Amino acid sequence: MVFTIWYVVIGVLLVVMALSGSVLRRLPLTTSLLYLAVGVALGPHGAGLFDLDPIEQAVLLERLTEVAVVISLFGAGLKLRVAWTDRRWTLPLRLAFGSMGVTVGLVALVGIVGLGLELGAAILLGAVLAPTDPVLASDVQVKGAGDQDRLRFSLTGEAGLNDGTAFPFVMLGLGLLGLHDLGDNGWRWIAVDAIWAAIGGLGIGAGLGTLVGQLVLHLRRHHREAVGLDDFLALGLIALSYGVALLAHTYGFLAVFAAGLALRRIEQRASEANGVGEEPDAVVAQVAATGKEEEVATQAETAPAYMTRAVLGFNEQLERIGEVTVVVLVGGMLSLGELPVAALWFVPLLFLVIRPAAVAVGLLGSATSPGQRSLISWFGIRGIGSVYYLSYAIAHGVEEPVARQLIALTLITVAVSAVVHGISVTPLMNRYAARSNAHEREAVPVA
Repeated sequence: MVFTIWYVVIGVLLVVMALSGSVLRRLPLTTSLLYLAVGVALGPHGAGLFDLDPIEQAVLLERLTEVAVVISLFGAGLKLRVAWTDRRWTLPLRLAFGSMGVTVGLVALVGIVGLGLELGAAILLGAVLAPTDPVLASDVQVKGAGDQDRLRFSLTGEAGLNDGTAFPFVMLGLGLLGLHDLGDNGWRWIAVDAIWAAIGGLGIGAGLGTLVGQLVLHLRRHHREAVGLDDFLALGLIALSYGVALLAHTYGFLAVFAAGLALRRIEQRASEANGVGEEPDAVVAQVAATGKEEEVATQAETAPAYMTRAVLGFNEQLERIGEVTVVVLVGGMLSLGELPVAALWFVPLLFLVIRPAAVAVGLLGSATSPGQRSLISWFGIRGIGSVYYLSYAIAHGVEEPVARQLIALTLITVAVSAVVHGISVTPLMNRYAARSNAHEREAVPVA
């Protein structure tokens, strides 16, 4: 009977979301905010349809969030149509490394002084809450391959990178808690966890993305083979890059992000060489509307853009499924009865002081405008990535008293982020877009 009810609930939820998608884009609401509310309503404090304990089911929660994050990271990489040597990468790199490091340090300091955590647990809390989320932050990310807006590009690149760059701090926290080998004087942590795992992950993802992408294009252009089933191409490349990266003891999150970037880079080079222009997806869509999609998929000029467009389209559907699954579970795990008093000051401190301070340090001397820096500071959205790192740490043996404290702070932070960022994203981004358009019109010379 319970499974039957779940069929009905899931069906109603997905149908309602499909029908209300265009309405939500006009309202100060996001899908994640509604999924969170559904989770609360269905969980143990509502209808009682499920009761997921983050400690007892830590491994299950780790796997679910892991899948959701890798799918989203691959999509984020596909959206960024910028050469790896482009100067626009400076801002995401500064945010993903500099700002995130400052965030971990400040959260750890607050954890020790204000929450009474020991050093390892405090660093672990900082690592869990430092990365911004590539799943829930989709509303502030680039809208497609042609979107080169500095704000959106910076937030997308940051979310894509820092879900991997947070891992060394997670391992450091676990090591200080005696749950991971840091090596003598921390040499293993520096050499393996901080350097090799990051560089190796990016290299493996970039190499596999380039290899698979070039192979598919060769088969399509020269043999008219491997046409269609781009959904399998997306799933295969995600799984392959992530799996190989883990086998090599590197960070799989960085690998799948790099694989998406590599696939898009193949398209960019080919489109520029063939004169397709800056909007390849629009060109492909226009040609495909004639009903000759197989021709579009195999022609030398349009095959790269068709491949990336098809893969990204399927990946975005998977991303939505992952979002609804995990956010509903997060809503169900929330319990106001277990809300620590510290959360009442910790969460505002994180969003209103720590994040802006970290962004200010990371972007010191950059060309960003005050308005862009303010929005980057505000949209440090926490979400599924934080839940993944939390469950990863618990699955690796964090003791229950510490785990319970981390769980309460992490879940309430994610929930508050979904609410306050979900309510503010539409009006703030609409206002930003209106100002950007006004500046562009002023910059156009009058004939």
